[in-house]
Amino acid sequence: MAQGAQTGTTAARLLRARAADDGPGLIIGDDRWSYRELVAQAARRANHFASVRDPRRPPHIGVLLENVADYVFWLAAAALSGATVVGVNATYRGEQLGQLVRHTDCQLLVTSAGYAPLLEGVDTAVSAERVLVVDTPEYAALLEAAPATLPAVEVGPEDLFLLIFTSGSTGLPKAVRCTNGRFARTGGHVAKVTELRRGRDLVYSPLPFFHSSSLFTGWSSALNAAVPIATRPRFSASNTLPDLRRTGATVMTYTGKVLNYILATPEQPDDADSPLRVAVGNEASLRDIREFARRFDATVRDSYGSTEGIIIIRRDPSMPDGALGRPDPTVRVLDATTGQECPPVTYGPDGRPSNLDVAVGEIVETAPTEGFEGYYNNSEATSARFRAGAYWSGDLAYRDDDGWLYFAGRSNEWLRVDGENFAAAPVEAIIGRFADVRSVAVYAVPDDPVGDRVMVALELRADARFDAAAFDAFLAEQPDLGPKWLPSFVRVTAELPKLASMKIDKMRLRREAWQVDGVVWRPERGAALRTLEPAERARLDALLG
Repeated sequence: MAQGAQTGTTAARLLRARAADDGPGLIIGDDRWSYRELVAQAARRANHFASVRDPRRPPHIGVLLENVADYVFWLAAAALSGATVVGVNATYRGEQLGQLVRHTDCQLLVTSAGYAPLLEGVDTAVSAERVLVVDTPEYAALLEAAPATLPAVEVGPEDLFLLIFTSGSTGLPKAVRCTNGRFARTGGHVAKVTELRRGRDLVYSPLPFFHSSSLFTGWSSALNAAVPIATRPRFSASNTLPDLRRTGATVMTYTGKVLNYILATPEQPDDADSPLRVAVGNEASLRDIREFARRFDATVRDSYGSTEGIIIIRRDPSMPDGALGRPDPTVRVLDATTGQECPPVTYGPDGRPSNLDVAVGEIVETAPTEGFEGYYNNSEATSARFRAGAYWSGDLAYRDDDGWLYFAGRSNEWLRVDGENFAAAPVEAIIGRFADVRSVAVYAVPDDPVGDRVMVALELRADARFDAAAFDAFLAEQPDLGPKWLPSFVRVTAELPKLASMKIDKMRLRREAWQVDGVVWRPERGAALRTLEPAERARLDALLG
C-alpha cells in the first residue's frame, strides 16, 4: 500500500468528504441510505477486514453478490482502507469460478445465501471461515462488533482498488487492474460530460457492480458529483422506467443490449414522461440509439470503449450511419502483421466495400498516456496489449477517406469462407435491417474440410415468426451483402444468450453451433434455407470435434 504524502483525487478522498453528509447516497428498491450512513457501513466492513486480514497476502476481497447494498458497502470499504475488490462474475460455474478467485488471490469472499451454493465443492483457495454470507445472523453480528470509525489508513492514487474481469466473450476473462486514482478520475470525467449537479441529478445503474458500466460511469460519477446512485439487484427491462420515475433518476448507464431490451417492452403513450435526461454508455446500435431518444425524450451519449480504458471514441451527430465516430489523430487502424496503417475502405459500383481484406485492421492507440494499468498477474496478456509503445485494443475496424471509423468486430471474429477473410460486424449491420429482427449475432462455424461457414443467430421481435423464404428474399435484396457473407446456418431464438454485461455470448453460440433447435441451413451454395434434419445434424457434428 502506498504511504506518505499523495496527491490527486482518489475514491477514498471522495468518500471521506461525504462522511458527515446526510444527503442521499444510495437507493435500492424502497431502501435508502444517506452518504453518512453509507460511509459508516463501509467503515465497519473495512475495520472487520483489518481484523482478519493476512498481511502476508494481497488485501483482495472477492465479492459474489447481486446489486445489493452490501456490494456498495464493500466497494466503499476497500476504497477507504486501500484494499481491493474482486468483482466475481456470478455467471461462472465450477472450476472456472474457482480459477477466477484463485488467480486474483482473494483472501476473503463475500456472498449471499442464494449464491453460496455456487462455491460448494469449488477450489477457491479461500477457507470456509473466510466466506461471509451477508444475509445471515452471524454476518450481522460480525459487523455489529466492528467500529464505524474511519480507518486510519492513508490511501494513495496508485493503490490498487479494483480487479475487473473483461467480458469473457472470447475465453476466460482477464482481470483488469484499476487503482484508487483511476477510478476517481474516470468518474470525474463522466460527471463533467453528463453535467451532473447535486440537488438535481440521480444516477441509475442497472448492470452488475462487477461491470465497468456501473462502477465507472455509474458509482464513480455519482461520488464525484455527490449525487445518489440507484440500482436494483438484477437488471429488468420492464422495471426500468418505473425505477426511473420512482427514484427520480436523471442519468442512466448502460452497455451492450440494455437499450435494446428496454425498447422491446410495449410502448406506452406516456413513455417520455420521466425525469431521465441522458443515457450514457456504449455498444448500442444506431437504430436503438435513435429509437430510445425518441421514445423516452432523452439524449443518448454512446461511445466506443473498453474496460481497459485507453481508447474512447464518441459518436458525432454528423457522422455517417454505421460509423463509430472520428477518433483522436493518435488512434489508427494498423495491420497486426506488418504494423503498418491500413488503407481506407473503397466501395464498388454496388456500394459494397471492395477492399475489406486490406482495409480492416486493429484499433491502436499509438501514443497512450493513461488509462489501462495492466492485467493482474498476467504479464503475457499485458505485453500483448502494449507493443512498441502502442496499445493494441484487440478490436477490428476500418476507416473511410473522411477519417470516420467503422467497427468490424473483435480480433477473434474473423471468418474465412472460400479463402476470403472478413469480419462479423459488417455482416451483422446488414442483417440487422431485417424488419423482424431485434438482435443479431454472426459467427464462424467449421466447414468441411477447412475454413468456415457463416452462421447467424436471430432474436426476433415480440410476436414475429421466422419465415426462411422471406429471410432469403431479404438477403438477396441487400446490395452490400457479399456472396461469401451469405449465412449457411440460421439459428432462430426467443432470446440470444447474454453475458452479465448484456453482451451477446458468442463463445457459447460458437460452441453450440447447429446442435440446438430452431436451426435452418442451406446445404450447398445457391440452395434455399430449409430445416436442418437430425440425420444431417449428426453428420455435421463430426466437424465440431
